[in-house]
Amino acid sequence: MPKRTIITLIATLAAGAVLAQAYKWTDEDGIVHYSDRPREGAERVQLVSDGRRPRPAPPPVARADSGAAGEAAAETQAFRFSYESLTIGAPLAEETLWNIEGVLQVTLNLQPALQSDHRIRVYFDGTPRMVPRTSFEIEEVYRGVHNIQAEIIDASGTMMIRSMPNRFYVQQNTINRRPANN
Repeated sequence: MPKRTIITLIATLAAGAVLAQAYKWTDEDGIVHYSDRPREGAERVQLVSDGRRPRPAPPPVARADSGAAGEAAAETQAFRFSYESLTIGAPLAEETLWNIEGVLQVTLNLQPALQSDHRIRVYFDGTPRMVPRTSFEIEEVYRGVHNIQAEIIDASGTMMIRSMPNRFYVQQNTINRRPANN
């Protein structure tokens, strides 16, 4: 192999190794931090390279406080529900839908299932709306380019998970009528 090819290969491998380094540490308030620079007490983290988001770190366990309020806060902090994934199953990203007659069928894929005190908020073309379940219809969806995104919110209104936005297209066949010959 020529020298130039070997040097290029080594440089490429070294750059990939540098980009794949990350460090994680928890400060005195229990907040988890990430950085690309090492720090005293930081733990090295392997980055996921397949495009998935890394799972969030579990919340810190509350420090022991005196009294029943402290115990209740510790129990709440110790178990905090989280969803693994939320995706839009229909319409698919970049999908073209034909002749839907103004009614869009939407399906959300949520893992694990929706909790009883959580709600679904959908953004259709930027406008938020609450929906009752993971399969629903949106009316008055006509020809053109549209975007949809969904999120799950808890009882306090805090967003727990959000899907990636899906852009899709609606086409409608038209019938060209010729004018009647006189």
